[in-house]
Amino acid sequence: MNTFNDELHIMTKSADGSYTAYSKEYNEHYHSTKDGALQESLLKHVKPAFKIKENSAEISILDICFGLGFNTLATIYYHKKNSLTSKLNIFSPELDASLVKSLSRFNYPKEFDEFKDIIAKLADDGFYSDENLHIELFLGDAREYIRKFKPEFFDIVYQDAFSPSSNPLLWTKEYFSDITNIIKKDAVLTTYSTALATRIALYENGFNLYINKGENFRDATVASLRELHDFIAVDMKHKISCNPHVKPLRD
Repeated sequence: MNTFNDELHIMTKSADGSYTAYSKEYNEHYHSTKDGALQESLLKHVKPAFKIKENSAEISILDICFGLGFNTLATIYYHKKNSLTSKLNIFSPELDASLVKSLSRFNYPKEFDEFKDIIAKLADDGFYSDENLHIELFLGDAREYIRKFKPEFFDIVYQDAFSPSSNPLLWTKEYFSDITNIIKKDAVLTTYSTALATRIALYENGFNLYINKGENFRDATVASLRELHDFIAVDMKHKISCNPHVKPLRD
């Protein structure tokens, strides 16, 4: 009998067979049910980020927000599957403390079976660490959390908050300004959002924008303060000139 469901969350099967959850508070699923929870994490976040960063000796990742933990767990899965040797440091804010506490009861895909001890430790303590992996969860406001980090700290940002319409404060121009303060000059940011307002908010903070395109998932976005050569560039000047009425979200 499933005991994950409660008054705010309902576990839901997605297109790739993995489960996500529906948030009654935000009126959204934690993942695209069409792309699939596991596939979305791997194809929209982990693979494009590690396409650029997998040869780094140590990688620090900001996972916005932890939610069901798929991006963090998919990162560990991809890292092990590809026998990567980098040390991983993952930091992730999550506002919903009750959700984190319930994760040991969630029906994760078989790919995450070997990480049950990690999931249990995060659910109980919000912390996991071994020789090659360090994970810290912060239960509270993400905007407050990211201001605590020193400049040029992160190599990767998974921008995976609830949508701009549901959770606008994690998509504003000022929010992305805070992000630029804590990422390295060659960091990469991934997000499922292709909304022009989101891309303009990134662009006005100095990011170059790229399309993450592939089979079996809808287009997503990759961004970096430096130029990338492995993705299709978005011509932001043209986009803005054709859509002068579109503005970035503001605090």
